[in-house]
Parts: sequence; C-alpha cells; structure tokens
Amino acid sequence: MLAHGMVHTYELSIPIFVTIWLTQYELIDLGVAQFDVTTATLGVVVTAGYGLFGVGALPGGVLVDRVGSRRLITLCLLGMAGSFLLLGLAPNLVVIALALLLWGAAASVYHPAGLALISKGVEERGTGFAYHGMAGNVGIGLGPLLTAILLLFFDWETVAGLLAVPALAAAAYASRAEFNETAAVAADGGEAGTGGDSKASTGVSSLAEFLSESRTLFAGSFVAVFAIVMCSGLFYRGVLTFMPDLLADLPGFDPIPLAALLPGGALDAVGAEASGGRQLNPERYFYSGLLMVGVVGQYVGGKLTDRIPVERGIAGAFGCLAVLALVFLPMANLGIAPLLAVGALLGFFLFLVQPMYQATVAEYTPPGTRGLSYGYTYLGVFGVGALGGAVAGAILAYANPPALFLTLAGFAAAAALIAVYLSRTRS
Repeated sequence: MLAHGMVHTYELSIPIFVTIWLTQYELIDLGVAQFDVTTATLGVVVTAGYGLFGVGALPGGVLVDRVGSRRLITLCLLGMAGSFLLLGLAPNLVVIALALLLWGAAASVYHPAGLALISKGVEERGTGFAYHGMAGNVGIGLGPLLTAILLLFFDWETVAGLLAVPALAAAAYASRAEFNETAAVAADGGEAGTGGDSKASTGVSSLAEFLSESRTLFAGSFVAVFAIVMCSGLFYRGVLTFMPDLLADLPGFDPIPLAALLPGGALDAVGAEASGGRQLNPERYFYSGLLMVGVVGQYVGGKLTDRIPVERGIAGAFGCLAVLALVFLPMANLGIAPLLAVGALLGFFLFLVQPMYQATVAEYTPPGTRGLSYGYTYLGVFGVGALGGAVAGAILAYANPPALFLTLAGFAAAAALIAVYLSRTRS
C-alpha cells in the first residue's frame, strides 16, 4: 500500500509539471534537430516515460515470479527517488525526458510485484485489491495536491527534488519488511480455489518457457481481458495527461495572485517580493480533488468484485465512463457546480474499474505465472495506454477538446462491449 501510494504520487504529479513546461520551454533541442514545444511534442516526451512504465511491467512480471515481490518493490522506490532528484536538476527538456524514462523504468516493476503479492498472499483478494487501490488513490490525490501547494512557494525544480524524499523513506522501510508472499497458496503449490498448479512458486525460467506461457495465456479468454485493459489505459492516460491544462481554459479557473490570499502577517513572513509573482492555480486543486474521489471508487470496485461477476461490473463502469466523456465539456461550460458533479463522477468511475480488471486477471490466469499475467496487464494499461497521452496531445494541437472527449468515449465504449462479450462467453 505504501509503495503503491508512492508510485501514483509521482505518476500524477507529472501533469502538473506539464502545465509549467508548456510555458517555460519553447524548443526541444536534440542537437541534430529542434522541435517547438506544443501539446503534441510534449505529449510525446511524457508518453516516453509513461510508456516505459508499462513496457517494463512485462520483464518485471517475469522477475516477480523468480525473485519475489519485496526486493523489486524496494528497488522500485529507490529508482523513483533517483529519477525525481534528476528531474529537479534538469536544465532542459531532453534531461527531463531522461528523468521521466528513469522513473518509468523504476516504477514499471511495481504493479506486477504488488498485485502478484496480493493475489498469492491475501485470501480475501477483492478486499485486498480495494485497500491496495485506495492507498494508490491517496497518492494519486495527495501527490498532485502536495505538488500544487509546494509550487506556491518554490520553483518546480525544487519541488521535484523534495518529492524524492518520501520514496527514500519508504524504501528504507520496505528493505526491512518481512512477510509471507504465498500465504494464500495451498501447501501443494496450488492456489486455494483454483484446482492446484504445480508452478505456483517456480515462475518462468527460460525464453522458451516465457513464450510457451505467453501463448497459453493469449490462447484463452485472457486476450479479451488484455484488450479491456488496453482501452482502460488509453482512456486513463488520455483524460489525465492534459486535464490541468484543459481545466485552466474553463470559466472560473483564472489564476489568483498569492498576495491576494495571504493576510498581512503571513505575507510579511514569506516576503512580499517573493510571493508577489506567485499565484494559485485553481485547476490544479480541482484536478487533485477529482483524483481523490477515486479512493471511493477503488473501495467500491474492490468490494463489488467479491459480490458480482466482474465482467458485468466492468461493462457497466466503462459504459458510464463513455457517457461521462460525452457530457464532460457541456456540463463544464454550465458552471462550477455542474463541473464539480461530472468531475466527481468521472473520478469515481475512472478508478472503480481498476480493482475489477485486477481481479479479472487473477480469475483468468494460473497462480504460477501470476507475475507474468500482471506484467502483460500493465504492459497494456500503462505501455499501450501511454499512447493515450500522445493521442490527447495531438488532438489538442490539431483539433479541439470536444474531439478528444469523443475519442475517449470510443475507448470506453469498446471496453464495455468487450466485457459484455467476455461475460456471455463465460456464462
């Protein structure tokens, strides 16, 4: 739970930095070529880091089955801390891109490690996924909120460096933590309730075995689950990467000078000159609040996986996301109150689906290759899904926000239809 919160603290703080990079930098200088900084080009830079976050999940999943979760989670935390220290020292967008790639590589091992640990170490799997997801959403919401607050008083480079400190502390704890990683696995090597599996503790040990197990996974219904998580990732990254920038253009989100909010005594304490040029950006706090609502969505989604067929839950949740994508901008233009309502619903359903598809993976895969299964899952969610950021940036650069939300509705509708198909084939 602690590591999950850290992963998403960093992941969802990046879009806040994006709003600053769009105004601070004019060119991406690669030496042999230069590119103007736009939502399209910056979307590609961010997608590179987010993409590695997903692509690295597959080899991470293989390692989980071989070496266990605790070691990988500790290395993940240390790597993320190092990446944000580098980000704080970055003199240009090229180094920023390198820091994001380092973050993506380090963070990529977390989900297969953490989710394999829960699926094999916790008997009440749905509840375990719910609490785990809630911890992630605390990071998802509080990370951007902390970032926004720190940006009131420090430049973004200093804020990035300060954000590295919690991961270092979490890594120190993780290196000393001890627990039974297979508490929910039966004594004969099989998982309780699955009919047994002799490979529960061996994992993938060779390239030939990797290819064989992969073919086995995708020969069955897991291919439909994989399609669902790809759509989920495209929607997730597409809607969140430029959300603060989109909100900034809506009525009622004009920046507020910090000096206008601080009382005289506080203004003197921080220095009138230091605070005079700083401002409060309401869109950053709305963005953080939208993500915090996801805590409730994660909890409800996890509980529902223990009570209803997950395929039906996924179909209903993605159907709601498709509708919300279509009505988001019309509702937002009606005023703050309608925007708060549609934003809260978007945050709720965006994260409601996560424990559902996590549990679905566990139901459609054997315990012996659970790490590999979650590796493929997060290759789909955060690897293929990372393209959602590039797609969003390109649409915003060459079309308009309504076109973006129409595209997002298409991703959600596709996921809902695949879940309906999966439900019918299973029954």
